[in-house]
Amino acid sequence: MQNELLRELESRGFINQSSNMDGLNDALNAGHIAGYWGTDPTGDSLHVGHLASLMLMRWFQKYGHKPILLVGGATGRIGDPSGRDKGRPMLTDAQIEHNCAGLRKSISKFIHFGDAENDAIMVDNNDWMKNYGHMEFLREYGTDFTVPRMLSMESVRRRLENGMTFLEFNYMTFQAVDFLTLYKKYNCILQFCGADQWGNSIMGVELIRKKLGKEAFVLSTSLITDSRGEKIGKSAGNAVWVNEEKTSPYEYYQYFRNTPDDLVEKFLKIFTEIPLDEIARLSKLQGAELNTAKKILAFAATEIAHGHDAAVAAESASNALFAGGAGMENAPTFELEMNDAMGIVDFLVAIKLFPSKSEARRMIEQGGIQIDGNKITDWKSVVLPVDEIMVQKGKKTFLRVVRKA
Repeated sequence: MQNELLRELESRGFINQSSNMDGLNDALNAGHIAGYWGTDPTGDSLHVGHLASLMLMRWFQKYGHKPILLVGGATGRIGDPSGRDKGRPMLTDAQIEHNCAGLRKSISKFIHFGDAENDAIMVDNNDWMKNYGHMEFLREYGTDFTVPRMLSMESVRRRLENGMTFLEFNYMTFQAVDFLTLYKKYNCILQFCGADQWGNSIMGVELIRKKLGKEAFVLSTSLITDSRGEKIGKSAGNAVWVNEEKTSPYEYYQYFRNTPDDLVEKFLKIFTEIPLDEIARLSKLQGAELNTAKKILAFAATEIAHGHDAAVAAESASNALFAGGAGMENAPTFELEMNDAMGIVDFLVAIKLFPSKSEARRMIEQGGIQIDGNKITDWKSVVLPVDEIMVQKGKKTFLRVVRKA
């Protein structure tokens, strides 16, 4: 009989592939288990691209299982080659410590930590990796990995073409040792990962089998892409952050409110806990009525990440702004030092609505910019230094500009 959790995950589109679905099904049916998901501290917040794995872990906990969240204090010092054309920059100890604190804040929005049996715990792989010297690590694990097997991984083959370093080449061995360590310490038999981490995760299953003669499992999720089909991530420059210091609840709400029509059903299933029968009803809406589904999606996703009050405020601000009314206090805000009049093009670039003057000028000429509700059509216009300005780009982007004291 298919396990209830797996039915939920499959119905919601979380499952990309599994190392042994039948074995995992039996393990879940036999009782509650521990499973982990890991991320390196390359930033101080998670983003929407992480949320498929994080929401999967949320469902894992809701069904009574124990989530383990691993922050890669050790692997973050190396850099993961998966899905990349170049290596990651080295981080200092201070940067890693700062980022780990930010990641815990992100994760705590979705997963409950505590002392109960299925409450989540957070671990740092530097706690065990720092105890290995180079010779000790090689003696303990060097014969458990073969070069041909490592070279067979797509992530390795891709980076070899661009000069993969020996440092990066070791990444998958570290991740495999993480899984083995968690298996021995917490009886953690399952690793969750994104599709791009499949090769690294499978190495852990193989190491556990070699060292302990035990079976462990990997369950991967599909990567979340934007409307252009590009992976959502910090390095891609299209990240929507979980922590409110980087992306306000209003901006977070607007991201989901602006979901492309063909992704509404998928996003409702992955980013919310709305029952599947209600999602099926909402997904049948057509035309202008589909906006109702997008508003429900935006509210539910924002409520999970930022709480009920923030979701209500974001919804209220969105409704007021689109109706041309009040609600400016809840719009995203940019502080700008502005003592003299500025050309509209320079102004739009300064508040980071556009990366270049040519793009700003083009949008003005197309009639896509409004200042305090007035459409701007002359790119030679100026903006006067006042305390507060509401800028609208296109139909869906609003920015409240406040003069810096």
